[in-house]
Amino acid sequence: MKQQHFDEFCELLDTVSEQYGKTMTTSLKILYWQGLHDVDFEAVRDALFRHIRNTDKDGDFMPKVSNIRKMIEGSTEDSSLVAWAKVDKTLRCVGTYQSVVFDDPIIHRVIYDMGGWVSLGTKTEDEWPFVGKEFQTRYRGFKSRGIAPEYQSRLIGMAEAHNSKEGYRIDPPKLIGDVEKAKQVMSKGLNQIEFSSGVGIQRMQKDLHNAVGALSFVKNTDAA
Repeated sequence: MKQQHFDEFCELLDTVSEQYGKTMTTSLKILYWQGLHDVDFEAVRDALFRHIRNTDKDGDFMPKVSNIRKMIEGSTEDSSLVAWAKVDKTLRCVGTYQSVVFDDPIIHRVIYDMGGWVSLGTKTEDEWPFVGKEFQTRYRGFKSRGIAPEYQSRLIGMAEAHNSKEGYRIDPPKLIGDVEKAKQVMSKGLNQIEFSSGVGIQRMQKDLHNAVGALSFVKNTDAA
């Protein structure tokens, strides 16, 4: 939501609170605004109206910020399943040779914490179900906090790792999912130096080393 939506947002909260016989104080409205300002206004309004029409027990009570966000985003379990399906498809269709940018910053952080984009591509089919479960568990952990963690602006593939080391030209990453959201993820993410300072420079160096090693293996295999 944008600042010009604030007055209309407050009026909407007043209308909904009347439905439940409640009165919204100014400080409470600000609290709701802070918890929802990153969401599109139309999505918030739709979620509030769907909550009112909800015939389950939740619909009997004034919605909290978490109720509204769940209406919009689904549960953390739903989100983790959607995110993993996107990662799985991208790995199989695009591969780890090319750097990628997803439309969800949490995906970037989870994959980094699991060893990086290139490392993910080395997993076997037997390992894959366990990799998926680990990803979803880590994803739900970040999602439940309600804020995006620090993350790399892109997930580095083998080609970029090699070209960066050798001083060659680096191709732009592949944008995955909603293109505009992926661009935002890329613009708001940290570059390699910034991210490694916050999360651990040794880890970044290890990821790049593994990526270059994997590329050398592919070349040797092709040559054979």
